[in-house]
Amino acid sequence: MRFQEYEAKEIFKEFGIPVPEGIVINSDSEIIPAIEKIGIPAILKAQVLVGGRGKAGGIRVVENLEEAVEACREIFNKKIKGYHVKELLIEKKLEILTELYCGITINRTLGRPVIMVSSEGGINIEETAEKNPNKIFTLYCDPLVDIYPFQIVNLVKNLGLKGDVLLKVSQIIGKLLQIFNKYNGIIVEVNPLVITNNKQVLCLDAVIQIDDSALFRYPEFQEKKFNQMDYSLQRLEKKGATYVQLEGNIGLICSGAGLAMATMDTIKSFPGLSPANFLETGGSITPELMEDCMEIVLERNVLKGIFINIYGGINPIHEGAKGIARVIKDRELEIPIVAKALGNKQEETWEILEKAGVYTYKKSDTHGAINYLAEILHLEVKG
Repeated sequence: MRFQEYEAKEIFKEFGIPVPEGIVINSDSEIIPAIEKIGIPAILKAQVLVGGRGKAGGIRVVENLEEAVEACREIFNKKIKGYHVKELLIEKKLEILTELYCGITINRTLGRPVIMVSSEGGINIEETAEKNPNKIFTLYCDPLVDIYPFQIVNLVKNLGLKGDVLLKVSQIIGKLLQIFNKYNGIIVEVNPLVITNNKQVLCLDAVIQIDDSALFRYPEFQEKKFNQMDYSLQRLEKKGATYVQLEGNIGLICSGAGLAMATMDTIKSFPGLSPANFLETGGSITPELMEDCMEIVLERNVLKGIFINIYGGINPIHEGAKGIARVIKDRELEIPIVAKALGNKQEETWEILEKAGVYTYKKSDTHGAINYLAEILHLEVKG
């Protein structure tokens, strides 16, 4: 679960981490009183749960009220990486002397938290990580052993900071680590962490993402997580299914997480094919569930095809096939769909799907089924 910037900053304030004064608005009609309170010049920041807002035009500096009103309307009418802007954070523009980066995440290879700092903060931190990795300094943490303040100070010294500023930055990083540990963080990040002309140290941005698997520990966040989902995802969540959007071209529906991951790997092994999503159906395969699965997969308009990989054990699978057939009929779909559907009521399932125009694969090997899809798409096949 990821927090909006202003929500993350509220948590920062609870831990004594300095952030600029800000006001959140939900419509352009609120911009004038907000600007009158914050003052000019100001920064308008779209509140969306993705990075790269600045490069996408979601962060604007305004120098007068008229410019603020115009920029506010433009941002509210934007979609940033597929997300509609529903909230805007307005903050006073600061006189910045230095921009730094600091973040805490999990090193997946070592299985340990790592603190990262850099003197190259700002919108180009990804470029710095790629082209100048020597400008990013790290401190690995042992989850069972406390990090001492002197270790953080020694890390921050790599940025060339001294005196009071060195201590302020070090203290902020220590508090970020407290947040990371308290909330089972996946990432806690500030970019940029700024030093102003009068030597203040402030977090201009704030990212907190916590592990969804730990949400049971934080009931106050569970409803927020659910409300972040669009309506289609909420319907799937209620039925026990799990969906994650990816960047590929083959829609995927599978009856189980392990089967879905193995299928994704197999799809990726074919030239020209890549999974457009992860979707596992969870519980029983009902017509309504499969309709919802089909609808959310079809929201992507870049699909070359759809691959369905389901098994029926105790639960029969022919009822789910009825839901798939309904969506195909209602939408008059022409996109190729291959289904490997085996198990309880498989013959009835094949009949329903074939009448709907689905290509059925009746053997047990997933590789062969995806090979069949590749043949239908006239792509390179694998022996």
